[in-house]
Amino acid sequence: MSEFTTAFVLAGKLLITQNPALLEIILLSLRVSGGAVLIGCLIGLPTGAAIGMSRFPGRELMVVISNTLLGLPPVVVGLVVYLLLSRSGPLGWLNLLYSPAAMIAAQVILVTPIIVALTRQVTEDLNREYDEQLRSLGVGAGGRLRTLLYEGRHALSTAVLAAFGRAIAEVGAVIIVGGNIAHQTRVMTTAIALETSRGELGMAIALGILLLALALLVNGTVSALNRRNRHLHGG
Repeated sequence: MSEFTTAFVLAGKLLITQNPALLEIILLSLRVSGGAVLIGCLIGLPTGAAIGMSRFPGRELMVVISNTLLGLPPVVVGLVVYLLLSRSGPLGWLNLLYSPAAMIAAQVILVTPIIVALTRQVTEDLNREYDEQLRSLGVGAGGRLRTLLYEGRHALSTAVLAAFGRAIAEVGAVIIVGGNIAHQTRVMTTAIALETSRGELGMAIALGILLLALALLVNGTVSALNRRNRHLHGG
């Protein structure tokens, strides 16, 4: 029992003193996950909105595929990205393997389906609600897309936060393509795994507390936004 007490005391000291190694890991985690979500939004928001407001051959297949990709196993994504970026892979010349860029690429693949699926659902509902009004105003496809994204901004923000929550908690893919290299690719989840295996429970617990705090913050924000969205729509 004393070992756990000592570990929690050490974790508290690391958090209070803002240990430089701890801060470095946290900042890299935020940079990697934030970058992945940003790129995922640039891809996923317009893609999901386009699927949600359009009717075209193969649309149902695209919906099924986007929903299926929500369950992508992270280690499989990590393996695919590793093969693409390895020296013998088609993108090996970029020399991105074991770098933050490779970790961002893996997380983009994981979070984009979340953003696409949730955006499609939001814009599909809004498109049905505003269709007659937009038609009467003669709004074109581009204007309709912008309008639906704007009207659904509160609900879409939950999709972005959900994607960030998935990214920040990811370990399987990032450890494969990042290598968990100190001062280069060591993020919170991979550091927790490493420090636990080393028996350095203080650092592992400190990182675990911060990761839980981030998860609570994200989930709390999502809940608050959902309540606000229901209130704005009279639900």
